Amino acid sequence: MTSSSSSASPQHTIADVERDTGLAKDTLRVWERRYGFPTPARDALGERQYDDAQLHRLRKIRRLLDAGHRPGQVVPLSADALDELDTQRAAQQIQTPGSDSPPDTTMPPPPAAALPELDEWMQMLRSQDAQALRLALTQTLVERGLARLITECVVPMNVQVGQAWLDGHLAVFEEHLYTEILQGVLRHAMGQVGGGRPGLPPRVLLTTLPGEPHGLGLLMAECFLVLEGCQTVPLGTQTPLPDILRAAQTSGADILALGFTAIQNPRDVRAALAQLRERLPPRVEIWAGGRCPVLYQPRRGAAKPGTPAFWPMGKLEDISVAVGRWRAGS
Repeated sequence: MTSSSSSASPQHTIADVERDTGLAKDTLRVWERRYGFPTPARDALGERQYDDAQLHRLRKIRRLLDAGHRPGQVVPLSADALDELDTQRAAQQIQTPGSDSPPDTTMPPPPAAALPELDEWMQMLRSQDAQALRLALTQTLVERGLARLITECVVPMNVQVGQAWLDGHLAVFEEHLYTEILQGVLRHAMGQVGGGRPGLPPRVLLTTLPGEPHGLGLLMAECFLVLEGCQTVPLGTQTPLPDILRAAQTSGADILALGFTAIQNPRDVRAALAQLRERLPPRVEIWAGGRCPVLYQPRRGAAKPGTPAFWPMGKLEDISVAVGRWRAGS
């Protein structure tokens, strides 16, 4: 090992860090060159090795990125400075709209406070009681319906799971277990809502761009589209741009729905959206949602004639309004 900390702390490969934090390997390498952090040791084969302290610091950075901060603002900060900024972030989540905090002025507000029963669900998750958690979610689905299950329970539960994972209180495999259980419940619910019947227009293609591996938000958006009776074509995550364009053409899509988190570089997001707007047929609208601040920033200049419309979706509930608008204008 090449550092004193590496001998005193368990080591993690760059693939381990990517799986744990959701930060892509290329992103970690770029930060290393550009900001001087992280500072991995090297093993005998020259492969990067990250100790626990760096992994914990990267988790904090990921949390702040999800809250709307940019990499250049947080990656170079010390661990103490990150702690202070994270404390400010927690306080900003309860500020009223119009404050100068990045989360409130550049992106949708955080979800409402978690319900008491979510603590029981977290306990089921920590004990890996998959059957009990699946049953609890299914029972809540029966009692509240799909839309309320998502907005009132799943969204705040996602926050609790993500926070516990970033704090190191939830193992990676437990976070994966939660995701698998929730995906199963939501997909089964969509099948029941659809009842095997063909959907109505608009026809919506759903995916994320390369470098965005998180698809749970996209799945929740699909649930709301199915509740509106839409035809959905889910492509999964990280679809290359040429494949998105081909799929939009061959599927006859009316809408391209994209999901984002804050881990993606804003310049990359802008560039990808610009390419899609240049190459998609003008009739295909782009709906984009998630906690990526660049989606909600004012766009410079007027759109070119014949450019597909771009609609940022700040909340899942915006989907029903957007579907109504599309159908009224079709």
